[in-house]
Amino acid sequence: MSVARVRTRLSGIIAARLVVSSLLLGSAVAFGLANHDTFPVAPLVLLIAVTYALNIGYLATLRAAVRFPILIDLQFALDAVLVSACIYLTGGITSNFSSLYVLPIVAASTVRGRRGAIQVAALSATLYVGVVTAQYLDVGVLPDAWWRPAAVVLPTLVLGQYTVVVNLGGLLAVALLSGSLAERLRSARAGLEDASYEIADLRAFNEHVIDSLTAGLITTDAGYRVLTFNRAASRIVALTTADARGKDVRDVLQLDDAHRAALPALASDSRRIELPFHSASGEPLDLGLTITTLQFPEGTTGFLIVFQDITGFKRLEREARLQQRLAAVGEMAAGIAHEIRNPLAAMTGSIEVLKQDLPLAEEHSRLLDIVLRESERLNETIRLFLSYARPHGQASYRMDARGVLRDAAAALRNSVDMREDHAIDIDAPDEPLWYDGDETELRQVLWSLGTNGLRAMPSGGELMMRVRLEAHAADRELVLSVRDHGCGIPPEQLDDVFQPFHSSFRKGTGLGLAIVHRIVTDYGGRIEVSSTVGAGTTVSVRLPLKPAAAEQTRRALPPGRIA
Repeated sequence: MSVARVRTRLSGIIAARLVVSSLLLGSAVAFGLANHDTFPVAPLVLLIAVTYALNIGYLATLRAAVRFPILIDLQFALDAVLVSACIYLTGGITSNFSSLYVLPIVAASTVRGRRGAIQVAALSATLYVGVVTAQYLDVGVLPDAWWRPAAVVLPTLVLGQYTVVVNLGGLLAVALLSGSLAERLRSARAGLEDASYEIADLRAFNEHVIDSLTAGLITTDAGYRVLTFNRAASRIVALTTADARGKDVRDVLQLDDAHRAALPALASDSRRIELPFHSASGEPLDLGLTITTLQFPEGTTGFLIVFQDITGFKRLEREARLQQRLAAVGEMAAGIAHEIRNPLAAMTGSIEVLKQDLPLAEEHSRLLDIVLRESERLNETIRLFLSYARPHGQASYRMDARGVLRDAAAALRNSVDMREDHAIDIDAPDEPLWYDGDETELRQVLWSLGTNGLRAMPSGGELMMRVRLEAHAADRELVLSVRDHGCGIPPEQLDDVFQPFHSSFRKGTGLGLAIVHRIVTDYGGRIEVSSTVGAGTTVSVRLPLKPAAAEQTRRALPPGRIA
């Protein structure tokens, strides 16, 4: 039994002693006033006063009694002695207070169990037999006649023996019964505590499982008020469980009128829906949501809502569709390029001959110049088509990525898109960055990204080109990044920048970034774009290092340096 429970029970027993003593004192005074010649009021008052004093001592030593069980046994033993004294003063075998022995026996069973009840019962029986024996033998227990009990007419010896046997049997029966009940109660309480611990552990486990889910999980009542809110749901909607509880889940998930009206139908067939959501920072998200009807144990119903942030999945779907479109465009480019390029070359050559040999008016000459210029532009578009459609070359050789970056920057400084108010800076480490690939294709990637960066800064600005190595666990990546301080790209257009013929510049063909995407994809890499309207754009190309290049790069680093 726990210390707190023992202290509580001892405090209750002490309070019960005081209540019983007060009742006995009041009844003794009242009965004594009516029978002042035969009832010993003064000894009983003194006995009850001793009981009060002992209980005060018990309260003072309560903390020690909890630590030393022998003090608890001493309390119940003194209770038996006091009850025996009360019985002695009120007539011994003829006393009406013999049943008071039950009180310390029952009290002992609640604290000390069956063993304590039998001990107190045995002591009480011994004291009772001693009182009755002294009474029949007329042995004076108290020397002063004033303290001796009034003379009573004793029953016959046989009747006295029968009375003693009955009382002793009653004490033993009470001890066994109260002890057994106490043990059963203790066993039931222990089982209840174990069950409570198991339920608590199971509840904690269930909460841990629910909080470990990567999907948001919400339960509501029939009125769509939130009851529970797991950790993933808090992370997705940026709302704590305490703040969400009691709110309308339709407001929490930002459902529009159409979805609000369709919730009962969705709960009946558990269909998955997709809906837009705006985070606390204003970032647009895509949520996939399933709602089902939930039956509570008390018979009421509610709703169970499971949802996920599928923004990344939607982006992958868009990228997959983009890949399909790019593949289709590539096949188309390979087919039409040869059908158009040869006739176009013949037409361009013929026009140049006609322009040189025929006397033309100024207006006609200008028209032929337009035809030649547009033919050249069409030829450039076809060239880019062929570049896009051409599969990744099998020729791969070791190169220092820093040299590719410097060559691309030098070419951009001498390009037609470079203005006097433009500046191109490069950031490359001192150590070689070895990479296995096609130098021409990497230069094409940097050229296209750099050209777009310069065109995005019509009022001038700085273009930063950077190359570095990054390590992620056991993998290493070559990272080529280009950052401009231009007009930026609106968020809704970020997913479209790599689509063919999608260009924001007057001079663009819309194939440069599509070619970049094709090259990076062929190398097993990925492209990351971050842009702020009015502040600029950063494009990072991440290419995985092949084992040989990674090992050579690692050997090239000085001791203690981590790429």
